[in-house]
Amino acid sequence: MIHLVFQPADADTLRKAMEVDETLQGDIVEIKDDYAVGPLYLADDAEPWQQRRDWWKGLWEQSPYVAGESLPMVDDKMTLHSLMRTLDENPKEELWIWMGQNAHDVCGYYWLIAQIQKYQGRVFVLYMNNLPFINEKGGIFYPVYLFEIPPAEYRKAKKLCRKVTLSEMEVDPDEWKRLCQENTRVRHLEGGKKIVSKGDDFFDADILKALTKEPQKGAKAMHNILSKMKVKTGDIFLLWRMRVLHERGELVITGDPAKGWKEFDVRLPGGASIAPESDGISNIEQGITNNEG
Repeated sequence: MIHLVFQPADADTLRKAMEVDETLQGDIVEIKDDYAVGPLYLADDAEPWQQRRDWWKGLWEQSPYVAGESLPMVDDKMTLHSLMRTLDENPKEELWIWMGQNAHDVCGYYWLIAQIQKYQGRVFVLYMNNLPFINEKGGIFYPVYLFEIPPAEYRKAKKLCRKVTLSEMEVDPDEWKRLCQENTRVRHLEGGKKIVSKGDDFFDADILKALTKEPQKGAKAMHNILSKMKVKTGDIFLLWRMRVLHERGELVITGDPAKGWKEFDVRLPGGASIAPESDGISNIEQGITNNEG
């Protein structure tokens, strides 16, 4: 079997689950772009794809990641091409699509399913939709992301595996077309697999709510924003919105975010201009980062 996930942390957790349960053994394919944000494109439309790439490039070049990493969306076309070639060359191979209950994964699913309709009957989905699991402390919780599920609990998770129906193969690609036509910059999961298009400013209130008039280093500010958000998105998108809010005068950025998370300060208007030196330890490299989680 081939496992497909939409976030790097999910792939890491799934590998650990394979060590616990050998029946899960298989190759892991990772889709890297975050289709819950940004302009969208249909598979055969080159111009909208380029528009999306240019949009990401603009955000990327003004972020701390510009020095050491590449755009996440660049890899997806080749990843999908390689996956389809493998399925063509191995007629008995199955594809298992793993989804957490979040817009990132569900939008990725719609992007994918619109391009693999010809493999109907060989495509399976495992959707963690309002299902309880036991965490490492023995408590019951409802995971939003796959990486939140302890590896040992994947024995339970795999029982959710079901074949994507012929009806879903026909209807779900239409959902992707709808999202492409609406083409907003934010998509929100309302429940089940229902994705609703939202405006650019959907997360602005979360950003402003987490800041004060006291300046904070960028790393600390991003940590505070992400930790308080009920519905999360990636730090690259949030940083873009912070720059927009700065241009509007709704918050103040001092320094250059492209030079590093500790190379700029952020605050609400009316406070001091420079943040005190501190480590500003954040979880930027854990969980939801780079709009990959």
